[in-house]
Amino acid sequence: MSTSPTRQVPAGTFVQGDDHGYPEEAPSRTVAVAAFEIDVHPVTNAQFADFVAATGHVTGAESTGAAVFVAPAGAVDLGQPALWWQHRRTASWRRPNGVDPLSAEHDDHPVVGVTVADAAAYAAWVGGRLPTETEWEWAAGGGIALAPTWPLAADGMLLANVWLGEFPWRSIRAAAPGTMPVGSFPPNVFGLFDMLGNAWELTSDRWTVDHRRPARCCSGSALHETTAAVVAKGGSFLCAANYCRRYRPPARHFQGAGEAAGHVGFRCVYEPGRASPRG
Repeated sequence: MSTSPTRQVPAGTFVQGDDHGYPEEAPSRTVAVAAFEIDVHPVTNAQFADFVAATGHVTGAESTGAAVFVAPAGAVDLGQPALWWQHRRTASWRRPNGVDPLSAEHDDHPVVGVTVADAAAYAAWVGGRLPTETEWEWAAGGGIALAPTWPLAADGMLLANVWLGEFPWRSIRAAAPGTMPVGSFPPNVFGLFDMLGNAWELTSDRWTVDHRRPARCCSGSALHETTAAVVAKGGSFLCAANYCRRYRPPARHFQGAGEAAGHVGFRCVYEPGRASPRG
């Protein structure tokens, strides 16, 4: 069985949001956060497979399909996401691109193609829950500003799995855009991997344009409103400087609770001092 190491994130006070980013990130405000434990990295395909094998859980996308990124042949109108997104009935966590099934080499990649209900069910199975937006944002940055060169280090080294080049058609990285093994890049100030880039991470907060008014959308494995949208955080391998600079702790994204996509995953949080009973 795959295990899920955790780290304790201490209580703290920080400035949530960003008055200089996208409109939905403002206004910034000072918030206090209680201590909690969190998965060191996103839930992986191997971990999710253990959950499915033990419980027989069938994900929503296995019935309805998921959104899949398909790179266009050339530059396109960035105001038309339908030019690079396709809904494929065959896509799910088992086949993130709707064609090729996962292989052993993907065991340590973050699971994607899951809905909020799927993520909440997994979290309940391991004795945890999905993080709130505030918890997630604190864990992602510790209130410390990113370097001006982010997502590059001062020496030009890439620090997260994000898009380099002109999105959505020209990537200048050696590997094709996609998820990477968790822990491929250095950890953050709390020792957590992949908080930024790789895959968006679901939270338990219902989406609101004004993040000062959070509302929980799920409790345990129960999704109260299947038509709700939640806040996703962290950006993904598709975030690029020319289109979606959301690989930053304050950035937030609308994600339909019942929708699955090939760049959206999650990680779990736990009560202080209580790591996952299965990790």
